[in-house]
Formats: sequence, C-alpha cells, structure tokens
Amino acid sequence: YPMISGANEFRQANMILSEVMDNLREEKIAFDENIPIGSMIEVPSAALTADHLAKEADFFSIGTNDLVQYSLAIDRDNEKVAFMYCPAHPAILRLLKMCIEAAEDNNIPVTMCGEMGSELEYIILLLGLGLQQFSISSPILIPAIKKIIRSITYEEAKEIAEKVLRFTQPEESINYLKKVTDKIIPVL
Repeated sequence: YPMISGANEFRQANMILSEVMDNLREEKIAFDENIPIGSMIEVPSAALTADHLAKEADFFSIGTNDLVQYSLAIDRDNEKVAFMYCPAHPAILRLLKMCIEAAEDNNIPVTMCGEMGSELEYIILLLGLGLQQFSISSPILIPAIKKIIRSITYEEAKEIAEKVLRFTQPEESINYLKKVTDKIIPVL
C-alpha cells in the first residue's frame, strides 16, 4: 500500500482488501488468496512507526524520493528549494536505519525504490544498514553496483554505515561515501 501513515491505516486498507476478496469469492473470480501485503515507507510517520507496521505487513518497500521530500519538507521539483533535498541528511539516514531494523526484527523483507538506490555512493551505506534489495533506475548501473557489492564485505559496509551515522552534516556523509566508493570505482 502506498502512502501509509501507520499501522491503523494499514489495517483499514486490509479491511477493504478483505471485502474485495470476499466479493471476488462470491463472484467465483480466481485470485491469489495468499498475496503478500506490504507497506510503502514514504512518509515520516510510517518510518517512525515502522516497528508497529512491521508486525502487520508482509514486507516493506522504502520509497526514498517521497520519504526524503516529506521528512525534510523540501519540494524536489521546486527549483527554489530543490537544492536542499538531501538523502544523506542525518535524519533520513536514521529513518532508513529504523525501517530496516524494524523489518529485520520482524523477519520481513525490506526493499528500496527511489533514486537513492541508484546513486553509487550510497550502495555501501545501504548494504551496511542491512538493506539487501533495492531497485535501480537504469540497467546500465548494474555492472558498477555489482562491482561495489563484490568489493566489500558486509562487516566493512556495516563499519562504514556506523561511521556515516555519526556524522552531523550531510556533506560529511556524501564526501566520505564518495571517497570510499571512488576507491572501488574511480571518478563517479
């Protein structure tokens, strides 16, 4: 479900889905009775209550474009403020960590969609936070992403993520991550 703000909304959406399933059964229309139901994590309230949502959902998909925009109150399409849109903001990194940990703690898969998963300098950070699946916007990035993933251990990625989480300025995070990534794939 997109734009879920918390567990109550998730339950309400499930009630509607249940009604639709009942109607399909009555009309004898075949459907997948065991379809996994997940929540997009796109708004701050969903991220902050990810531990509750993870008890209800079969999976999470973190929508970074909207999560960054709504968390930082930045319209990424408004040229006057778009420069302030920053996935490396410490608040965003903490929200991502919370969501991934909530999913792990509840044994549900978590994926990521959005531009952050396609930016090479964030790959090691995301792996270090525990993310194992993310979508990318362009297949041309696959070889570079594979090279990054194959060039580092999970423990190394985890140490890098822990260091980045201690930074207080987004620029520190970006510069450090670019430096680490440039050692694997020179000149991003």
